[in-house]
Amino acid sequence: MDEWTKFKKELLKSKEVYKEYKKLEPKYRLISQLIAARKKENVTQKQLAKKIGTKQSAIARLENGNANPTLSFLEKISYALNTKLLIELG
Repeated sequence: MDEWTKFKKELLKSKEVYKEYKKLEPKYRLISQLIAARKKENVTQKQLAKKIGTKQSAIARLENGNANPTLSFLEKISYALNTKLLIELG
């Protein structure tokens, strides 16, 4: 087990930390998937931005977790990265 995993496991023992972690988990899972899809397609943030008609800084904000994207924006990214956008409520 690496140091980050050990540290995370220890942090999540706190009910408050665990609750906040669970609250933010979907957002960061989405961000991780977007970054992975962009890298899989070998596309830079700038190239992706150009494909969907926005600025590189908008892609950077999204990937840094500092944006609240619309469904339309996510659809554009999904199409540009040759992926399917799946939304699941559960």
